[in-house]
Amino acid sequence: MEQEDKWFAVYTKPRWEKKVAEELTKLQIESYCPLNRVVRNWSDRKKTVQVPLFTSYVFVHLHQNQVQELYKVNGILNLVNWLGKPAVIKDAEIETIKRFLNEHTNVQLEKTNVNIHDSVRITAGTLMDNQGTVVAIKNNTVRMALPSLGYTLYAEISKESIAKMPASLTA
Repeated sequence: MEQEDKWFAVYTKPRWEKKVAEELTKLQIESYCPLNRVVRNWSDRKKTVQVPLFTSYVFVHLHQNQVQELYKVNGILNLVNWLGKPAVIKDAEIETIKRFLNEHTNVQLEKTNVNIHDSVRITAGTLMDNQGTVVAIKNNTVRMALPSLGYTLYAEISKESIAKMPASLTA
């Protein structure tokens, strides 16, 4: 039985996220460095720049047997571990991050200990039909938890675009 490739997170040197992603691409290792479009204000102009969403993290997609190869890449300090093993990131969560960043600019990220509250399904927009856990709702800002990453992404999403999941479907 052949095991499939999985997403892992690597911890990089500070401000080396883009360099590590380039290096991995040169080695033909699939990687993803989520870039956030942020408006920066200078005294004479405004400019939209792309900055890494996750400070000092890059995601890699490879087979578990290839993990040791990552330590050869300049700029990678360590693999992100969970309970003594490399943390596996769900494909669906990588896809959610990609869609979220395509739809929104100036995305904010906050570290969170995921607590289970209401489970919801998004009913409209780019994230339509995704399920998640509502961490907080304030005005029209909805925070959606990505449990295996331990982070919460949030952006303006209309409350009308969310439907509460029946308890029987959330178990």
